[in-house]
Amino acid sequence: MLGRRSLSSLNAAILTLALFGTSALADEHAAQRLIQRMNAFSSLRADVEQLIIESDGGVLETSSIRMLLKKPNGFSWETLDPFPELLVTNGEWLWNYQPDLEQVVIEPWSIEDSGFAARLLAGDSTGLDTDYRISVVEGASAELIDFRLEPVDPAALHSRIDIGFVGEALDSIVLSERSGQRTVWRFTNLVSSPSIEDKEFNFTPPPEVEVINNDYR
Repeated sequence: MLGRRSLSSLNAAILTLALFGTSALADEHAAQRLIQRMNAFSSLRADVEQLIIESDGGVLETSSIRMLLKKPNGFSWETLDPFPELLVTNGEWLWNYQPDLEQVVIEPWSIEDSGFAARLLAGDSTGLDTDYRISVVEGASAELIDFRLEPVDPAALHSRIDIGFVGEALDSIVLSERSGQRTVWRFTNLVSSPSIEDKEFNFTPPPEVEVINNDYR
């Protein structure tokens, strides 16, 4: 659900996070367990640390992000550092505001246009149990659990997606690409099901900012 400079970031990979140090355990009910956890909240507010990890293990980029999500259509992803940028959608329009360029790009949007991880966060589990082989990695403690998703399609962009929880709280999402690059999202200060007003998912461009309207419909 994220584009331009951030889209490439969000499709990179997630740190060599805790796959919690144990082997994956096949679980025929893993998909349903994951869906239940993702459906347990109606909205989310969190700070996100994003790391882009190269295939040799080097950290290419670290970003600080503020995320707001309100099902089914509201999503805001504001990069604070190192490159300020705001991506926000109300489910109909996507605004991509880049303060350093003094411009905002506006284009039509729908949940189908977003990446798998963003769709799953928004509550769309379409294809989850048919497009992925899902297993569960139990952690060193009962609180730690990681859902490991491996795409059935060998041509899929990602070789693996890992979604980690501490207790019932979302802790991390890791996207591993076939190139060896990984993108890591670590969620902190997470609040589950907070009250968020709809106006948070609409954007009014500041004065004197260039507006590029890409409405091709």
